[in-house]
Amino acid sequence: MNGSRARDAGQPLLLGVRHHGPGSAKAVRAALEASRPRVVLIEGPPEADPLVPLAAAEDMRPPVALLAHAVDEPGRSAFWPLAAFSPEWVALRWALEHGVPARFIDLPAAHTLAWERDEEDGGGEDTDGAGKDGEDGGMDAGAEQDALDEDVRVDPLGVLAGTAGYDDAERWWEDVVEHRGAGKGDALAPFTALEEAMTALRETYGSGGHGRDLLREAHMRLRIRDAQREFEDGVAVVCGAWHVPALRRRTGVTADRALLKGLPKVKTDMTWVPWTHRRLSRAGGYGAGIDSPGWYAHLFAAPDRPVERWLTKVAGLLRAEDRTVSPGHVIEAVRLAETLAALRGRPLPGLGEATDAVRAVMCEGTDVPLALVHDRLVVGDVLGEVPHTVPAVPLQRDLERTQRRLRLRPEAVERELDLDLREETGAERSRLLHRLRLLGIDWGRPAAARSGTGTFRETWRLRWEPELAVRTAEAGVWGTTVLAAATAKADADAVAARGLADVTALAEHCLLAALPDALPVVMRVLADRAALDTDVAHLARALPALVRSLRYGDVRGTGTAALAEVAAGLAERVFVGLPPACAGLDADAAEEMRGHVDAVHGALSLLGDVPAVPDRRLRARWRAVLRTLSARDTVPGVLRGRAVRLLLDEGELAQDEAARFMGLALSPGTPPADAAAWIEGFVGGSGGGLLLVHDERLFGLVDRWLTAVPTAAFTDVLPLLRRTFSAYESGVRRTLGELVRRGPGRRDRTDTAAAGAPGFGPGVDEARADAVLPVLRLLLGPDCDEGTRGERVEVRR
Repeated sequence: MNGSRARDAGQPLLLGVRHHGPGSAKAVRAALEASRPRVVLIEGPPEADPLVPLAAAEDMRPPVALLAHAVDEPGRSAFWPLAAFSPEWVALRWALEHGVPARFIDLPAAHTLAWERDEEDGGGEDTDGAGKDGEDGGMDAGAEQDALDEDVRVDPLGVLAGTAGYDDAERWWEDVVEHRGAGKGDALAPFTALEEAMTALRETYGSGGHGRDLLREAHMRLRIRDAQREFEDGVAVVCGAWHVPALRRRTGVTADRALLKGLPKVKTDMTWVPWTHRRLSRAGGYGAGIDSPGWYAHLFAAPDRPVERWLTKVAGLLRAEDRTVSPGHVIEAVRLAETLAALRGRPLPGLGEATDAVRAVMCEGTDVPLALVHDRLVVGDVLGEVPHTVPAVPLQRDLERTQRRLRLRPEAVERELDLDLREETGAERSRLLHRLRLLGIDWGRPAAARSGTGTFRETWRLRWEPELAVRTAEAGVWGTTVLAAATAKADADAVAARGLADVTALAEHCLLAALPDALPVVMRVLADRAALDTDVAHLARALPALVRSLRYGDVRGTGTAALAEVAAGLAERVFVGLPPACAGLDADAAEEMRGHVDAVHGALSLLGDVPAVPDRRLRARWRAVLRTLSARDTVPGVLRGRAVRLLLDEGELAQDEAARFMGLALSPGTPPADAAAWIEGFVGGSGGGLLLVHDERLFGLVDRWLTAVPTAAFTDVLPLLRRTFSAYESGVRRTLGELVRRGPGRRDRTDTAAAGAPGFGPGVDEARADAVLPVLRLLLGPDCDEGTRGERVEVRR
């Protein structure tokens, strides 16, 4: 088949492509070299024409994307991604290298964004414009926002693949395009063949359910006519192959203009932004129609022997992960891939054959290493770059300057960052990341610190995603710098906050982000909300955040006196309101309230160590509240048991008194369900199992109560007991089982030694107690000798 149809005199050279197809990209380059057009027209938003020269900059490296956003609503945006193997990018670069004008001819982004606004209710989450196009799910911004009445949307590649007997459109495309030497011989032949196939499909399916394509194609025809009047027969058009039959069809100018008349539009800005291979993948959320961008990039860049080079890459990756892969494995994998391709009737091995060969030869038949190969190579984490001269909102510029100053380079690969807040650089990095989170720019996410739980260290997981450029543009309405924008956003969030917990969380964020100008507004709103809120649960949820804020303030050197006053006042109101709020609760409400009690207890444990808190004897007041809860019959058992346990842990309750409380709760007159709830409150959570292991009296009380529960009631309390004891660590459960087997009260030294469970002898083992004293001296320092006897007593206890 020849390319005569594409070379008819007076007709534009229509190069129908698959977006992000390396075979199409090579064919486009060959066709442009052969035809040498005077102007290159590319499917894309015309607002990007002023940005075309930036594609030739040395520091412009794909993948990149054209980003359009509404001026009045920066969050309303659309992307047009371009990879190194995208035919549109190849055409753009060819035009710039040869001094030929390059223009975009698709429907303006102003209309696309206006449609998105008008149809927002039915648009779903994927509103970035990089969704599935008519023929391949590639570059078209309008296709994903179509709001159509048609029930069927045709996938042209899927139809062609099915007609050829393939069940996989990707594999069909590889066989007929990628493995056939696209661009060799007659440079226009591939485009002629694809045009004929698409013409047959358009004749059968019409618009194929892509109704908005009719408007886009009308606009493209008008732009092509304009170029023909200017350049006569030297016009080349690079567009999706699905559109070629419509662009070839002769229609009147008046009809096309009438079709476009009255379209909605919004004022739009456009710029270049970095993109990633992961976002070119359907799995990345911004589906661009290709499952394997890393593989496609390899096919486009490999000068020869693509399979051999690919398998060598795979071997290098696996060896870097300490897997044994030798050159012999690579040779055998190549042979197997070629054999599989021959057996399957394919012209060359594709990704499927290469993957099967890697699984069999390099991975010993397991799929576990293949997940790494797919993530790192088949998809990849390549992040593009754009010049600093591209248009950007002032906030973006400030963020870039701050990133360079703090040496925080945006990367597509997730990495962990440990910060020491005692160092100025660490503190500044922390403030930046917290400010960005406040603005909704989640470049970094807090993670558990490896080095402990101290407040002077933070651990972050950083990963730059392309859509963060949109979040940055959207946040630009709050200010021109990160600090100013975060401050303004905090002020607005404080006024708009619905609940007290929201305001306390915001106060915590303001301290973490070092926003001193926002704190007065937040504190005023916090004081007002705390004074008006009478719900104890709300107050209890708010207190821990305030206490954390006080501790952060100490580490970061921020003033927290006003916050300390509010925290102390909040604690006092919790003390007053908690006992009546705990009366008469059902099981679910009691369990929720137990969480609030634990949170308040933990917060007050920290609050007493904060110098800024006024001396109101908060800890003593809290212990009095716990004693009230522990002795009040109207309080649910789970809360009474929890109060006794907290008092015991604090040393405010003797072992004998705790045993008395348990004996009363587990007396025969107590309903089994209430007794089980008391047990859950007392021994549930951290350390409850060890408490039973090391206190024979408590263990005996639980054991005697449990064995006395009637059979009919046992099935009712079993779920509650199982939830309580299943939370213990396996070693604690094993020890408790051994104690149950022997039974309480029979723990002589002989039985204990035989059972291998030390710690229950009748007396104190002097030698074992003294053995730990050297370690204690090492930990406590050389001045601890005077307290040696006291240490010995504590150890023996």
